Amino acid sequence: MPIAVDIDVMLARRKMSVGELADRIGITPANLAVLKNGRAKAVRFTTLAALCEVLKCQPGDLLRWEAEYTAGE
Repeated sequence: MPIAVDIDVMLARRKMSVGELADRIGITPANLAVLKNGRAKAVRFTTLAALCEVLKCQPGDLLRWEAEYTAGE
């Protein structure tokens, strides 16, 4: 998927655990893990806003686009 998720980077910078972040934004650690590991198909803006508020960052600090290359390019 061309969208990379950098929640783990921000967690490390803020010295925060996945469990603490999940509690503070109001989702389960399992759902946060799905998002953090890039397996989510979508993210609600309310969840993204809560992540940014708790981690004191911008959406671009959590999500970035990476080009996908196919064979022959």
